[in-house]
Amino acid sequence: MNLKNIHNIFFVGIGGIGMSAIARYFAANGKNVAGYDKTATPITEALQKVGVEIHFEDAVKNIPISFLDKEKTLVVYTPAIPKEHTELNYFFNAGFTVLKRAEILGRITENTFCLGVAGTHGKTTTSSILGHIMQPSLATSFLGGIAENYNSNLILGEDKISVVEADEFDRSFLHLSPNIACVTSMDADHLDIYGEAEELQNSFREFASKVSETLIVAKGIPLSGLTYSVDDDADYKAFNLKIETGKYVFDVKTPSSEIKNIEFNLPGKHNVMNALAALAMADVYGVSLENIKEQLKTFKGVQRRFSYRIKSDDLVLIDDYAHHPTEINAVENSVREMYPGEKVLAVFQPHLYSRTKDFVDDFAVALSKFDEVILLDIYPARELPIKGVTSQWLLEKITTKNKMVSTKVDLIKNIQKSSTKIITMLGAGDIGLLINDVVTSLKKAQKT
Repeated sequence: MNLKNIHNIFFVGIGGIGMSAIARYFAANGKNVAGYDKTATPITEALQKVGVEIHFEDAVKNIPISFLDKEKTLVVYTPAIPKEHTELNYFFNAGFTVLKRAEILGRITENTFCLGVAGTHGKTTTSSILGHIMQPSLATSFLGGIAENYNSNLILGEDKISVVEADEFDRSFLHLSPNIACVTSMDADHLDIYGEAEELQNSFREFASKVSETLIVAKGIPLSGLTYSVDDDADYKAFNLKIETGKYVFDVKTPSSEIKNIEFNLPGKHNVMNALAALAMADVYGVSLENIKEQLKTFKGVQRRFSYRIKSDDLVLIDDYAHHPTEINAVENSVREMYPGEKVLAVFQPHLYSRTKDFVDDFAVALSKFDEVILLDIYPARELPIKGVTSQWLLEKITTKNKMVSTKVDLIKNIQKSSTKIITMLGAGDIGLLINDVVTSLKKAQKT
């Protein structure tokens, strides 16, 4: 298949964060792009504004007529789409060329110099930092989140170099051919796909074997490559960390040099690790350390990654995508670092029945570190319920005294009952949309 000969590209699940970046890329390159998604979101609205036709009812009749020509149409889908999806099955049965999102991303980047960012945590922030360092003048970057500097999950630029978030879900990253790559973490996750943690680690080992030039890994990860760490000895080492006027200032030692007083605005040592990984990749590629330092100073972050939605003297509301115990711990550590002595409320929506079942005790330990906890019902995404796996089951394991399960309808009322100054809203489901109403209500209450 030659992408140059394809006129129409139809996306099944076009509103997904990874899917929408590719759809935007093809639209910007003159292709006819259309797609289906379950619900309208800010992401689908943004695509529609650039001319992408999207519908929200799964029915073959809704597919634009021009996209029914299988000789001129490529179909791309996300594995999150259910197997019984009517339109997707139509395309399969009618003999269209149908590719997974990871396959088409591999095709787009296979002839580029590819910098791939992998890891069970940190890859979205790290790839966004790296994309910002490389800038549009150097690379096109496909991100798994909305970078604040660009208000987009796609940074369009030079087509000979790509920055790609290498996703381990469904072994997607094995479709990539990275020249330089990093692995930020290899914690157990996606056990609904892999079964055992060892299988996940094997998949990372296979990804590492595909790296043609340089692999960079967080120190302690059992893969062979250049290492990076905060404080501990490594090939790339961040040290002399200080917090000055709400930002980090630190020095970095590289294998051949040293650079001082790097300024970085994202909270939490885990984000210093992310910045260090991006620095290492850019340094290996050949970007000067002075240019890297300048770009780190101006990086604004990624939406739903410790994003301040309210920040005043008497109330702070932080929005974060955290959906794994390790990520929740990172948020809690960052909040305690930024607001020592303050009481903190965590509003958490578990994501997937299988993940909740696999890590329920770890979730309980992480959430018990907060002063108050509100749980929403589990967001099912692609899954059917598992008997006995509920938010109430998780709540019973949490040791925090002030805790409850709330419906979405009562969420704002229950948040307003809290006397905490710091509120975190965590999860990968539709809590990212619910927060808009929460912000509006809390700001209105502040004014009155």
